[in-house]
Amino acid sequence: MNDTSQQHHSINELSALVELPLRTVRYYIQLGLVDRPIGEKKAAYYTAVHVAQLLAIRKWQNAGLSLDRIREILATPDTGLLPPPRPRGAGTVEVWSHLVIADGLEITLEPGRAGLNSDEVRALFRGVTTLYEQIKKGKDHGDE
Repeated sequence: MNDTSQQHHSINELSALVELPLRTVRYYIQLGLVDRPIGEKKAAYYTAVHVAQLLAIRKWQNAGLSLDRIREILATPDTGLLPPPRPRGAGTVEVWSHLVIADGLEITLEPGRAGLNSDEVRALFRGVTTLYEQIKKGKDHGDE
């Protein structure tokens, strides 16, 4: 069995493991989003902790979060699968998605606060629309 928790990786190996460009990995380290390597210069190496940090950053970026927001999440222990909602303050600007399913039936959501990326928002809207149509079809046939 290959135990990666004890393995040491060069920055090139780290970059390949997390499927991120080397330049991006260095940038995240420079920003303080990822811990600095252990050791210095050519003897520097990275561990499973670094891999986990980079994978978490990629996960939150795929969910549409900014690097500033990711920094807040990583600084908070045990955030789980969804990022904690950012407190709203005066002057907060949010972009909301709005779906009109039928007259009198609408859904609004803010994808970032909901932890959804754009593909997930579209899937949610398609699913809700399909469910509504199924319910209406059943009602029209007397299947209440």
